[in-house]
Amino acid sequence: MDINEILNSIKEFPAMPNVIMHALNIMKDPESSTKELAKIISYDQSLSTKVLTLVNSSYYGFPQQITSINRAIALIGMSKAKNIILAVAMRPMLTNQNDKELWKHSIRTAVGCEHLAKYLKIMDSDEAFVIGFLHDLGKMVLCLKSSEMCQKVKELTSQGASVIEVEQMFFKTDHCQMGSLLAKKWQLPLMVANAIKYHHSPKLSPMPVASALVYVIDALVQNESTYDRLDQEVLKKLNIKIDQSEILRDSIFAKSDLLLNEIST
Repeated sequence: MDINEILNSIKEFPAMPNVIMHALNIMKDPESSTKELAKIISYDQSLSTKVLTLVNSSYYGFPQQITSINRAIALIGMSKAKNIILAVAMRPMLTNQNDKELWKHSIRTAVGCEHLAKYLKIMDSDEAFVIGFLHDLGKMVLCLKSSEMCQKVKELTSQGASVIEVEQMFFKTDHCQMGSLLAKKWQLPLMVANAIKYHHSPKLSPMPVASALVYVIDALVQNESTYDRLDQEVLKKLNIKIDQSEILRDSIFAKSDLLLNEIST
């Protein structure tokens, strides 16, 4: 069974949440305004509440209370508003079968990619958030195919086995390929699909900066030993030098915890 057949065999596989689709369509239009995006958010009471809660939290740290969606988007910008919509709307999918680890890891990687992209000035930080958040999208697909096999994958990888090798053994494909295919099916930007596909093998990527950024942060937020095993050639080629990885990791966890606390309730 090839990867397209796997996607087609998952009959209950959800489509991209409507609110994300509408937000992306608005942002593709160069004549769109913050009012149009605010209207989309306002249609969803839960999303509106979370956006306002987050904008008024210490995650952004604005001195005054913000009470309208229009004002919130004007302050944080449309790209960051889109990222909040993405994170909130994707939560039900990424907490499949009450497994919140994929959700937490996605948020941590998103925050880490955003932070490092801004610090190193290697790509747009808002785009970095998106690719970090969606990098493990394929794991959701594989778990929909077989939650039992996904559990076996987790057990083996927790003992040090390669996640790609184990997934190939059980599924004849891996989460990188499946996530990239889904990104294309959802008509997400090419850079997103590419970063998902190559985040475990950035040297093979035609867009190596984005893939390498996810490769580094994905490892860093898992544990120190994983980060220590990174391909130094990848880091050197992109001039990514992190002398105090533990401090960076703590900083990413502190900031991502703020975001998780605000949008997980």
